Amino acid sequence: QVQLVESGGGLVQAGGSLRLSCAASGRTFSRYSMGWFRQAPGKEREFVAILSRSGSSTDYADSVKGRFTISRDNAKNTVYLQMNSLKPEDTAVYYCAAGTYSSSTYPPHYTYWGQGTQVTVSS
Repeated sequence: QVQLVESGGGLVQAGGSLRLSCAASGRTFSRYSMGWFRQAPGKEREFVAILSRSGSSTDYADSVKGRFTISRDNAKNTVYLQMNSLKPEDTAVYYCAAGTYSSSTYPPHYTYWGQGTQVTVSS
């Protein structure tokens, strides 16, 4: 069992930055691939970024490439999402997730989910 708790969301102006954190409980954090997903009002949950168990492999949605960076610290059981050059269209609830599939961008492949953190980008 893994419990995930996100933090770091908030209100920021367009062009600004935020860093989201996701703290995981349990001793098996390093066994899981980690992902960040987001869901805007009236839209389906979408893939943002994923990170392999070792942290050596990443993938990003085209909409965030070059602006967002996912990383993990297995010693701290934490995964991060650094978000730069934020745009109003990045406004959403951001969720971190843990799963055993290797580098999947498909939300159902993730077993454990956090409660989400709101990110609002004003224009």
